[in-house]
Amino acid sequence: MKRFFTIAALFAATFMSNSQSLGYEDLGILFSQNDNNGSARFTGMSGAFGALGGDISSINVNPAGLSIFNKSEFSGTFNSRKSGITSTYYGSPRTSENQFINLSNAGAVLVFDSAYSKDWSKFAIGINYKITKDFSDDFITQGNSGIATFTEYPLDLNEPALIYDFADEQRFTNAYTGEISEINLGFSSVHRNKLHVGVSLNFYDLTFSQKSTLTEFNSDVNGNELDANLYQENFTTGTGFSMNTGFIYKATQNFRFGMSYQTPTWFTEVLEENNILDNDGFYGDTEIIVSEDNLIYDNTSGGFYPSQSFIYRLKTPSKLTASAAFIFGKNGLISLDYTNKNYKSIKLSGADFSSENQSFQDYYRNTNNFNLGTEWRFDRLSVRGGYQFEQSPDNAAIASDNLQGYSFGAGYNFGNFKLDFSFTDNNKTGVYNFYQGFNVNSTNLDLNNKIFTATITLAL
Repeated sequence: MKRFFTIAALFAATFMSNSQSLGYEDLGILFSQNDNNGSARFTGMSGAFGALGGDISSINVNPAGLSIFNKSEFSGTFNSRKSGITSTYYGSPRTSENQFINLSNAGAVLVFDSAYSKDWSKFAIGINYKITKDFSDDFITQGNSGIATFTEYPLDLNEPALIYDFADEQRFTNAYTGEISEINLGFSSVHRNKLHVGVSLNFYDLTFSQKSTLTEFNSDVNGNELDANLYQENFTTGTGFSMNTGFIYKATQNFRFGMSYQTPTWFTEVLEENNILDNDGFYGDTEIIVSEDNLIYDNTSGGFYPSQSFIYRLKTPSKLTASAAFIFGKNGLISLDYTNKNYKSIKLSGADFSSENQSFQDYYRNTNNFNLGTEWRFDRLSVRGGYQFEQSPDNAAIASDNLQGYSFGAGYNFGNFKLDFSFTDNNKTGVYNFYQGFNVNSTNLDLNNKIFTATITLAL
């Protein structure tokens, strides 16, 4: 089983024969992961909020945390992500860097005193928008495997035809765009100021695209040259739904624990359009040029761009989170979340996905993920830090394929509004196999994301 990589969780895979694009198995994994986005307070503590609450971003971790709020609030968050990807292919390294800015989170919580029961003293409603996964990224890799796969020129009139089987170089460019965004609608109440319970409804919007170009520079025994370009693209859209439920219990003034469960996300209609179908023997848009001929072979000449569309369904894994927090009065806190997610339970349907669904069972696993965060207050100033560990779902992954990251941040409470900032740095390694059906090594990838987040919060 191959190792796979993520770029903000993106993988290489077999789509079909002669394809360098994502396959349905890997799209299932990709659409099952998230970026741990949220407010600057949330990200500054690496998202360890399952037993804390009191932050609108935690609605997706444990909706019971909504009733931790003492007053109604609105917050909006921007983040700036610097992505660095170093690819190494047959000893040749190449680094790509990109910068992305977006509105990553915005939400409000309304807090009400209960008029119906003294036991249930508070009720809260929260609505939140966030970018669950930002797919935007790209990289370039190049080198020489010594293996030529485009060895013939379709317009060759020589007898016998020339064979370009000397590999001079291969180059691969890959770009992703799109996102999974979600809207959470949550409800929470507290019983006797001890037990907080909550539930949320989560609605997802999926947009994803991949555009890749494989270029080969080959030659024959006489030094004649052949340049081949294979372009593939994939556009995917869909909508989904899930539910969260959970509780937080204040065991003592200094200790609280919580647990939450998120159902699978059901994407009931995923629409995909791609150009990866047989067009004159090539799976994608293809252009081939040779040095001894003035003609250019182009299988899309005359404006002929064949494409196909397909609708399918996807069920992502459920998620179980156990949390604990130690509260040191008004001075500070330490919080820990453990999350278990079973990637074996991913299921594709709507066509014959028996091989993909069997692969989920055979090659993927339950993942153990940890988030640790701390916050310390000095009058109106707060400082924060955190650590994140996210296990790779692939059974064959090596240790460096697991995502590890740290975070730190600070915030100032002005009374009616608060300003918070955070910085997150996470790293992982992986591989990308852009040749399918050939004995060519994958390119090795070193992936790094540095994220700056800023949040403004207003009292309502």
